[in-house]
Amino acid sequence: MFYKTALATSVLLLASGIAHADSTYRIGITQNNVGVDSYQTTYERAFVAAAEANGSVDIVVLDAGGDVARQIGQMQDLVQQRMDAIIIWPTDGQAVIPAIRQANNAGIPVVVTNSRIADAGMDFIAAFSGPDNVEQGAYAAEMMCEALEGEGQIVQISGQPGYTTAIERAAGFEERLAELCPDVELMETQPGNWNRERAQRVMEDFLTKYDRIDGVYSGDDNMGVGALNAAKDAGRAGDIVFIGATNFAVGYDAIARGEYYGSIYQSPVDDAEAALQTALDVLAGEEVPKLNFFETPKITAENLEEFDRPVF
Repeated sequence: MFYKTALATSVLLLASGIAHADSTYRIGITQNNVGVDSYQTTYERAFVAAAEANGSVDIVVLDAGGDVARQIGQMQDLVQQRMDAIIIWPTDGQAVIPAIRQANNAGIPVVVTNSRIADAGMDFIAAFSGPDNVEQGAYAAEMMCEALEGEGQIVQISGQPGYTTAIERAAGFEERLAELCPDVELMETQPGNWNRERAQRVMEDFLTKYDRIDGVYSGDDNMGVGALNAAKDAGRAGDIVFIGATNFAVGYDAIARGEYYGSIYQSPVDDAEAALQTALDVLAGEEVPKLNFFETPKITAENLEEFDRPVF
């Protein structure tokens, strides 16, 4: 049974006819912002498909639309509906903690997906399922050091301010960069808010401000391709190394064309299926690691053929 609504108090819409039985788990999910990029859209489709294929799961799918107040309301709504488990893709890793604590106090296990919450909330969750974003940032720094042979001037386009994934990827990148190649100077960081057009404008400003830019690290390939497009328009793309994360199809293609040095391979299908399975494992009483990471390897022209082109 699949329900979907974008509002915390909306009437739930029936979207499949799987009969509810005593053995069926009722799992609710509140997502960050499905409309912001194709990764989240693909994640939602994969989550629904995995639940329907399972046959013993009823799901309620909610989308916060990037609004933390809405997501808090959705969490409260799912608690009131007495879900067996709740999955949350947090819009703000700090602000959602009270709502997660409320679910925990009600005896409902909470699985955080994709983006971790602040450490203060970890005692209130059953598990986190998703990528190790600090490691991803470190991997990106290693590729940057390799591409620039240890020296140069770079800029960073980070994700949405306050969003845990953005914070962790930037931290992992900056810490590993300073450790591995101190002669690479990070001149400035500006947020691209996970949006390609926004990232393109940020890169246009960087290109106006800096006569020399040797490399750009973007928190995901959606923003990275926006930066690449800006550099192309300015006639400077050939002088700049572009590295991203969450390898989108456009990033994969840019690597194949030799325009984009590398990224981190992360499947939204794996992400969604891992979150649902983690929730089911928790409900089955299995021992689940508190931090349940899935693998996200580096991808460059050298190993591109080992990976399928992303579907998002």
